[in-house]
Amino acid sequence: MSDWSEGVAWSPELETGNEAIDEQHKQLFKLTSDLVEASSGNSETLEETLNFLVAYTVKHFADEEALQVKHRFALYEKHKKLHDQFKETVNGLVMQFRENSSSAELVSKVNTIIVRWLIQHIQREDVKIAAHIRKLSRDAK
Repeated sequence: MSDWSEGVAWSPELETGNEAIDEQHKQLFKLTSDLVEASSGNSETLEETLNFLVAYTVKHFADEEALQVKHRFALYEKHKKLHDQFKETVNGLVMQFRENSSSAELVSKVNTIIVRWLIQHIQREDVKIAAHIRKLSRDAK
């Protein structure tokens, strides 16, 4: 999955095993794909899609962090810091878009920064949360 120019697609290898997290991740991928698609349209549509992606990312991170607190995930602080850094990166991309309105540049950055981060974060970090929750469920039985 190194070439994102074909679009942004969810794949089963990204599943964490936690249904709520996986559903939100699928939605993030759909929104990112919509952003790539919107880039060929007018800048108003592109900005609306970008703003919705940003808002959904904030919601998803809040939900995921609440789940970590609820289940006393030991790496919560580290995970939250990764989320906060990503939100700063996305906000920087939004600012660049608003200043330059360069959709080609934005799509390139979405493809190289946002998509790569989401995939790596899911595969390296979010799977740890899901495994922790599954372990707690097994231990509770």
